[in-house]
Amino acid sequence: MRTWFLLNIFLTLVWVALSGEFGPGNFFFGFLLGFCVILVLARKDESKKYALIIPKLISFMFFFIYHVIVANLIVAFDVITRHNYMTPGIVKVPLDAKSDIEITLLANFITLTPGTLSLDVSTDKKVLYIHSMYIKSEESFIKSIKNGFERRLLEIMR
Repeated sequence: MRTWFLLNIFLTLVWVALSGEFGPGNFFFGFLLGFCVILVLARKDESKKYALIIPKLISFMFFFIYHVIVANLIVAFDVITRHNYMTPGIVKVPLDAKSDIEITLLANFITLTPGTLSLDVSTDKKVLYIHSMYIKSEESFIKSIKNGFERRLLEIMR
């Protein structure tokens, strides 16, 4: 899969060099164009896996950016107003992620989202302890982590 990604980058750079325009929009268009070329020309299983992962990765990036923006607005609103809306707590979230890289990425994405902090992983790597500033219900918080960050990250990683 790394080969397909590098080929896509190479095709992007070729497009940018041939068009002579070095703006971010042209890089993005070149990447999409290279992606389409790979889809049309390659018919191996690896190219199909690459073709499935790139849209999921882009979707995950937008999902993450959206949640960072919303969390920033919530925390900023709570700081600016006189009323304290925080209901902090530590939640024990069971993990479907198995490898060290999956757990590390999940913990980092959670920590990068304002209002949440990954505290620790159990020694058997089955539980992630997360501190959150806003916990209305432990079950809903666990569902939001498992159906949001963890599910989307595992779709990319596996």
